[in-house]
Amino acid sequence: MNAIIRWDPFRDLADVHGRLSSILGRPANGVRSQSEATTTSDWMPVVDIAENDHGFLLKIELPGVREDDVTVKLENRTLTVTGERRPELGEGVRYLLMERAQGKFARVFQLAEGVDPESVEARFKSGVLEIQVGRTAVAQPRIVQVKSD
Repeated sequence: MNAIIRWDPFRDLADVHGRLSSILGRPANGVRSQSEATTTSDWMPVVDIAENDHGFLLKIELPGVREDDVTVKLENRTLTVTGERRPELGEGVRYLLMERAQGKFARVFQLAEGVDPESVEARFKSGVLEIQVGRTAVAQPRIVQVKSD
């Protein structure tokens, strides 16, 4: 059974843009952090990064990725998130359209000075990987009493 689908040139243009962005290693929306290293991967999940006085919060969209297929590594000030979204092929299933990217991904971020590697926490929440990275305690200035002999 063949369905008749109306041709939409903008859909084709969006598809070409997405494929070129994937090949060039850039998110389709064109936004890339200056502190992010270039990596080669099959697809690139989108990321939000927030900062407050306590540290950094990264939110990475990973719908359809299993928790066991994700690795979070912090070495020095480099945070690396790698993983894979595997196709969900069931017995007797034929895809008529597949727009969701599959395969391996990698995102690498250079964090600011003073991150605490022992404070890193990662958790999945509704298809979003949240990574909290705390800061080290900043030494507060103190006044030294001058004594006389």
